[in-house]
Amino acid sequence: MTIHSYTISVFGLGYVGCVSAACLAELGNQVIGVDVNLHKVDLFNQGKPTIIEKGIAELVEEQHKQGRLSATSDIQAAVRQADICLICVGTPSDKNGYPDLSFIWHVAEQISEAIKGREAFQTIIIRSTVPPGTCREIEHIIARSGKRIDQDFTVVSNPEFLREGTSIEDYFHPPYTLIGTHNEQALDMLRRIYGPINAPILETDREVAEMIKYVNNSFHALKVVFANEIGALCHSMGVDPHTLMDLFCQDRHLNISPAYLKPGFAFGGSCLPKDLKALNAMARSRNVEMSVLSSVERSNALLIERALELILAEGKVRVGVLGLAFKSGTDDLRESPVVKLLERLIGKGYEIKIYDQNVLASQLMGTNKQYIESTVPHLARLLASDLQEVKEFADLIVVTQKTKEYYSLVTDILPFKPVIDLVRISDTIPDSSYYKGLLW
Repeated sequence: MTIHSYTISVFGLGYVGCVSAACLAELGNQVIGVDVNLHKVDLFNQGKPTIIEKGIAELVEEQHKQGRLSATSDIQAAVRQADICLICVGTPSDKNGYPDLSFIWHVAEQISEAIKGREAFQTIIIRSTVPPGTCREIEHIIARSGKRIDQDFTVVSNPEFLREGTSIEDYFHPPYTLIGTHNEQALDMLRRIYGPINAPILETDREVAEMIKYVNNSFHALKVVFANEIGALCHSMGVDPHTLMDLFCQDRHLNISPAYLKPGFAFGGSCLPKDLKALNAMARSRNVEMSVLSSVERSNALLIERALELILAEGKVRVGVLGLAFKSGTDDLRESPVVKLLERLIGKGYEIKIYDQNVLASQLMGTNKQYIESTVPHLARLLASDLQEVKEFADLIVVTQKTKEYYSLVTDILPFKPVIDLVRISDTIPDSSYYKGLLW
């Protein structure tokens, strides 16, 4: 049983709208389906679904019998009656691949007209998959009615995570329910609606909520392509790809985990670049095309270029660098993206001072020493003995590793000197015009 029953008008009775309407009715709400297609409206009013989906026919029939599910083409009436308007219209790709939002704008215009005659506060929820900034634009459209944003109405992003074939199961057992708003009245409504669902309710900015479905589905597509490229290479070498990927998926520490999934600087070190090159070389030798894996190295190099452009844009010639190894806690300089970045800066005449507590020029050995001598041959002259030396030398600080020591220096100098952060040294972005993040 739901904690509170609302009247909810669902705009668009396609796949997402039909499932959402039936499931919201199951949670005890009074649901009105809204569509310009009279055939869909008639089906709903007969207790029949507008789509083919496991379990949906029984759910729609039952909720219609209970009197909680109906449909109309009268948009004015649907808006006036509703506590919540749930927009589920399609956002197909245009010829360039960008989402076609014409159905979204059309519904927003209709709500803007209909809401004029409504006195009570109304929450408009965007369930459709839309680019960041869409909710804000919808607010501006509806505000033309004379209604005040966040006082008379608000627009919320509440993305769906439904898969065809398991959509009802997915609706009631999501990984989480995501609500993109900071409007307390809307948050209270949605907490009540989704309260009976056994899943965490997460609150975030609207733009983050709008973006997440694109990121989720792109990552899922990337996983499919990755597995198939590995499969093609394995097949060419007589290796069983299913056995291989079964073992791959058993690593929940790195492979199937949040590891490496936060934006930051480029990868480096002795393993990742070497093994990626080897995998691509194996594929080329067997005429196996791996479009995704062969593009990884180039994408990584572009991140170094992005960092270089940020530094050049500051116009400061004396640069202090915090961290030299490819990651903190090691002195391994092989394939370090920081070394590659410094090589470019030195070539452009920049004066560099580096501090890395784990890197001592006199103690570098073997391939580590050979690598740095071939890229930055005068490293000893560039290394600072302590952070104070870097602080006094530099007109610009570049952070390449996360350590408490580096964070303390950053907070000390931010009011006085610019900082370029390549690794997001703190979860809280400093509120300073002197601070610039690589990807944030």
